[in-house]
Amino acid sequence: MTLRLHRDVDGPSLAPEGSVVAIGAFDGLHLGHQAILAEVRRRAAERGLAPAVITFEPLPRAFFSAEPVPRLSGVREKAEGMSAAGIRELLSLRFDTSLTQMSAENFVRQVIVARLAAREVWVGEDFRFGHRRAGDFALLQRMGVEYGFTAHAVSAVIVDGERVSSSRVRTLLAESRFADATTLLGRPFVIDGHVEHGQQLGRTLGYPTANVHLRERVSPVRGIFAVRIGIGDGPCSWPGVASLGVRPTVNEVSEPLLEAHLFDFSGDLYGQRIGVEFVRKLRDEEKFADLDALTTQMRQDEIDARQALGMNPILVNA
Repeated sequence: MTLRLHRDVDGPSLAPEGSVVAIGAFDGLHLGHQAILAEVRRRAAERGLAPAVITFEPLPRAFFSAEPVPRLSGVREKAEGMSAAGIRELLSLRFDTSLTQMSAENFVRQVIVARLAAREVWVGEDFRFGHRRAGDFALLQRMGVEYGFTAHAVSAVIVDGERVSSSRVRTLLAESRFADATTLLGRPFVIDGHVEHGQQLGRTLGYPTANVHLRERVSPVRGIFAVRIGIGDGPCSWPGVASLGVRPTVNEVSEPLLEAHLFDFSGDLYGQRIGVEFVRKLRDEEKFADLDALTTQMRQDEIDARQALGMNPILVNA
């Protein structure tokens, strides 16, 4: 089943035969999100309807925030996760001023009913929507009677006595508690992207790096890390060390840059897509007095990363 991606509020029905719809921001597709998507897929299969999701880009909390908001997954990663979960129609609405002005009632009529012909709507138990967040589960239930759909709230997934949420995962990642974040996500935290050309300073210093520009995406992690890297569609299995930050020692950049050095690797990664799994934080980013001091620290980072990854720490560049 191929995922179809749509962006607009208006347009023809995306599921003339009817759909089962989940609604939410779905940042990170953690265990709680996965529970909702599993219900949507199951119910759609039982009723012969299209499994569908309504989500928002940018994230609503980012749209309203005066400060950059970290996120767990990019647009592409979210779409790939939806496809893997068996979703057929993904309506990723542009979250802009126009959408924030739409009343909850009109959102139901124009999006849920007209655009997706919903027969069932699945949301988290605390879901709110529409202008000034006036819409809630009770409103969905009331309007469902009028428009021919039923509303269902999925209870929160509880791990270690706490509700699984995107904000909780972000906090764990910011604290470098990667194993705990993996538990809530159901998989390791990975940032991926295409390798772009850089200034090749790392190569000059003996540490060639694969550079991934995050652009508008704000990462919840920052610093120097022991990592595992996946190349193309392969698993994150290649050991390495990575920096995520603004390069304060040389040519400070305005947006965070992910630079990954793959241990004992000699291939060409330019233009390829890589995934970087964060295993352990080694230190915070810092500004060094000169390139010699930076190179000395990079050698120590490699020793520490190899040890963290269970490798032989003796195999270090001279």
